[in-house]
Amino acid sequence: MKVYRTDEIRNVVLLGHGGSGKTSLAEAMAYVSGATNRMGKITDHNTISDFDKEEQKREFSISTTLIPIEWEKAKINVLDTPGYFDFVGEVEEAVSAADAAVIVVSGKAGVEVGTEKAWELCDKYKLPRMIYVTEMDVDDASFRQVVEDLNERYGKVIAPHFQPIRENEKLVGYVNVIKNAGRRYTGIGQREECEIPDYCKPNLETYREKLLEAVAEISDEYMERYFAGEEFSVEEIRAAMRTEVMEGRIVPVAMGSNVQAQGVANLLSDIVRFFPSPDWRECAGINRKTNEIYEANYDFAKAKSAYVFKTMVDPFIGKYSFVKVCSGVLKGEDTLYNGESETDEKLGKIYTMVGNKPVEVKELFAGDIGAIAKLTNTKTGDTLSAKTTPVLFGKTEYSKPYTYMKYVTKNKGDEDKVSQALQKMMAEDITLKAVNDSENRQTLIYGMGDQHLEIAVSKLLERYKCEVTLETPKVAFRETIKKNSDVDTKYKKQSGGHGQYGHVKMKFASSGDLDTPYIFEETVVGGAVPKNYFPAVEKGLQESVIKGPLAGYPVVGVKATLYDGSYHPVDSSEMAFKTATIQAFKKGFMEAGPVLLEPIASIKVVVPDDYTGDVMGDLNKRRGRVLGMNPIAGGLQEIVADIPMTGVFGYCTVLRSMTGGRGTYSYEFARYEQAPSDVQEAEIAKRAAEE
Repeated sequence: MKVYRTDEIRNVVLLGHGGSGKTSLAEAMAYVSGATNRMGKITDHNTISDFDKEEQKREFSISTTLIPIEWEKAKINVLDTPGYFDFVGEVEEAVSAADAAVIVVSGKAGVEVGTEKAWELCDKYKLPRMIYVTEMDVDDASFRQVVEDLNERYGKVIAPHFQPIRENEKLVGYVNVIKNAGRRYTGIGQREECEIPDYCKPNLETYREKLLEAVAEISDEYMERYFAGEEFSVEEIRAAMRTEVMEGRIVPVAMGSNVQAQGVANLLSDIVRFFPSPDWRECAGINRKTNEIYEANYDFAKAKSAYVFKTMVDPFIGKYSFVKVCSGVLKGEDTLYNGESETDEKLGKIYTMVGNKPVEVKELFAGDIGAIAKLTNTKTGDTLSAKTTPVLFGKTEYSKPYTYMKYVTKNKGDEDKVSQALQKMMAEDITLKAVNDSENRQTLIYGMGDQHLEIAVSKLLERYKCEVTLETPKVAFRETIKKNSDVDTKYKKQSGGHGQYGHVKMKFASSGDLDTPYIFEETVVGGAVPKNYFPAVEKGLQESVIKGPLAGYPVVGVKATLYDGSYHPVDSSEMAFKTATIQAFKKGFMEAGPVLLEPIASIKVVVPDDYTGDVMGDLNKRRGRVLGMNPIAGGLQEIVADIPMTGVFGYCTVLRSMTGGRGTYSYEFARYEQAPSDVQEAEIAKRAAEE
């Protein structure tokens, strides 16, 4: 592939609901542009984007893929993203590297939750956007309905500039609203002029009026001409649209069929025509040498710098770091400095990726996207720069994973192998986390949802030949006491020669401090227990609180006082006093009103107004206590509640199904509270069964 200058580059992310047609659109773009000579199908498992075995098996995208396309003397870096919410980390990576977005909407399914989420992401990253309506070759697809729904949601920014011509429920051509002319498809990327059918004219008038009104708003002069009834030339309309698209004041709506590759050539031309090159956007970091702001701004004349926005780890082709060049021109054999790991990285060859196929390029100009192989000390979110100008760019914000399961290796001794495989998968997927919960002797895996975790397990087996099963995780309960007790325990053992003798009298009470396992005091008078045995008594307490006598959970908030006892000048030992203390603790704890404490999380659930009743009802069912509600812009409500950690388990799936995928939640551990008696009894019974 030839080298492109910054002003010839367009970085475009495809966003939309799962199943709306992003991957098949990317495939059609590659085919129409001549990047590939055959058009793959998702059902045939031969598309450029979905090359992973998991994607082919499930027939939907799991990771973001880069497909560079050459069109009208420009290079379009197409980033094809997953539509399902469990893979939002991949979408966030792609959006951070894009300069504009095409939101893909199915003409059959219409505006869905994924459409709304895509729009919100564009708002967050201030991305110019276009909407492309797919499946216009399907019987019950309706372009008019999609436009109406978009108008209702987003208002007058929506500006359709194409309209379908359909005959016998088939897409045969389109009306170009800008040119006010009809076109009939004659072949792939080919069309000829035709009459505008009468049934298209009422909608065409509405669309054209809307478009010209938006164009007129570009300046006072245009506004005067518009009101005077003057016509704008095609060039004037396009120039005004480019400005307004880049400023987010217009969102053009195009349409086509991915399967027939119709409408795709128009979309590619619109991307080149209306979307900005990277140097239109600002990009700044910190110069670590001077501590001043470094304005990279995708200027190829400045010192080299690049941001690593994604990592791909493939067992067969190795590790590739995807970079967006922020300034300068990257060349093979460059040596760049990584400020995060404080190491030099020799680049070797530079590639552009076409799906999972690396294609070597000589250099990458500022604003371009490419990949570098085998960077040993570089991970997602790192900055590479010239050592003379060491730069650090801000890291992308990713969604936090809250869904978790315990994983267990199928084969004994596979733990290390699984751990290494997970490290590679976490390097690739920022929203996947493996955590060792030593307290409950379990290893946990966190993801964005149940499907995310299920696919991670499947990848472990498929790619790394590691078999694990997912199980319900143990909740970190605690044990404490509510009352006081006084115990007298003697440990005595005679076995020829020296025996064992330790005798303690101890009081147990609640310390009121649930952050500390125990407080130890001694008030022994007259040397009944010699001082040199006090450490042994404390050692006995230390061991006892690790696993409480009630249900085997760690003990907190106990005050233990040694006030009397006795010793034997020959048979007493540290071991004997430690054992006597352990026995005293068990007895004293169980006599002092033992209770189970459960972890309570503070949860925030953000949902559209309509769903607040359902969500609050469900939180109550999970023993949650709603503390309040805060209205948020966009007709949303934030519900704040306290909920037991047991109630958080499986919440992701329930919330999504209850709110049609619109609800989001986050939580953090708040404190421990006494568990209700039924929960306590169930835990004790479970513990007894395990024993």
